Amino acid sequence: MNTAAELLNQYLASIRDPKAAAALFADDGVLELPYLASLGPTTGARGPAVIEKFIAGLLNKVPEFSFKNVSILIDTPEQVFGEYEVEALVPSTGKIYKQMYAGRLVADGGKIKLLRESLDTVAAQKAFSQS
Repeated sequence: MNTAAELLNQYLASIRDPKAAAALFADDGVLELPYLASLGPTTGARGPAVIEKFIAGLLNKVPEFSFKNVSILIDTPEQVFGEYEVEALVPSTGKIYKQMYAGRLVADGGKIKLLRESLDTVAAQKAFSQS
């Protein structure tokens, strides 16, 4: 059975494959980005099908989106906390999306029950805005 750290690493490695990344979540699993409320109405997704659609939408906006420089800071079998980075072009604005994410993952039964990520919303807004 996958530990929380194994699930986080698998998720980060498979982010460019929305179906594979979403399959790591429990049927009621949640991908939550609570600090994105200022950037739009969607701050998360529940269930593998909705999570797959959410990730696919992100990749449509940032085709080269991928995580790098993963650092696991807290690791227990059921929970893990880590930091990871993204640096990719946003084609619609011509700007680079450079971001440090902090993620807390809760595992249950070898699946992701919750992945709550925080990020710098100002950096996100700058990368995705036309001005």
